[in-house]
Formats: sequence, C-alpha cells, structure tokens
Amino acid sequence: MRRKVKRAGRVAADEIAFLERALHEAWNAQAWHGPTLRGSLRRVSAAEAARRPGTKRHSIWALALHCAYWKHRVRCRITGDESRFERGPSNFPAMPAAATDRAWKEDLALLDRTHAALLDAVRGLDAAELDAPAPRRSRRDQILGIAFHDIYHAGQIRLIRKLAAGRASPR
Repeated sequence: MRRKVKRAGRVAADEIAFLERALHEAWNAQAWHGPTLRGSLRRVSAAEAARRPGTKRHSIWALALHCAYWKHRVRCRITGDESRFERGPSNFPAMPAAATDRAWKEDLALLDRTHAALLDAVRGLDAAELDAPAPRRSRRDQILGIAFHDIYHAGQIRLIRKLAAGRASPR
C-alpha cells in the first residue's frame, strides 16, 4: 500500500520517522518480534563468531559482515553514492585471516558504523522522493528491506548460537 507524501509538513516527517523506527527496531530496540541484529551479536566471542555451523554454512562473523555490506549498499542506493565497501568481495566479505577478539571487535564496529551511516542517510532524505527508484526498487522499499534483512539474519544468528550450545537440533 503506497500513500502519497506531501513535500513538507507532518506527513513527510512521519514517513521518515516510520522508516527510522523500522531500522531501529530491527537493529537494537527492545522489539516485540524477538532478536534484533545487534542484540543477537551481544556477548558473542570471536571464536563463537568464527565457528561455521556446518559445511558450506556461514558463520556468525560472515553474517555480520554480510549485513554491514548490505547496509552500505542500501545507503549508496538511496543516496546515489557510488563508493565501494571497504571490504571484499561483495555480498559476503572475507573474514580476517586470524579470528582474534580484536578483529571481531573491529568488524562489529564496522557494522555499527554502516548502520549509523544508513540512519544518517535516511534522516537526510526528502520524503517526497521515497517512491523514486533507488535503483531496482523505491527508496522506501530499500529501507524497509534492509530492516527485514536485519531481522532475518538476527534469527539465523540466534539459531546458530543455540545449535553451538546444544540447545537446538538441526533437521
């Protein structure tokens, strides 16, 4: 359902505030739906983050970098920025060669920075332009999509942690 947004006034401000709220609830709020992305990463050690739950499965660390990459891509898409993500390859950037506590903290800081930059970009948008392609989908769809992406991967991370602790069983 699309609603027309006035160029100025309360409706436009409400639209941007709604998108900020969606990002916040997926990221680090006390959300009704369960784990948030940042919340699911709390108290995860570097060793736990680096452990793969199975052959050809992504680790928690890989998922955190993947989320940082996509936050960067969405920010670029909604602003027209053409900068490259600071790590490669795209989609699932490589983990550091040594899975140290310091490297894990640095990559969590990278995720925090990309989220903050995305929020700043959303706050700077003109609500009248939310339906404009950014590319592929509208800016609104890109922003809501990255919030849903955070929630999806937060659930994956929680499941990986439970599997590693022996509190859940794979199929």
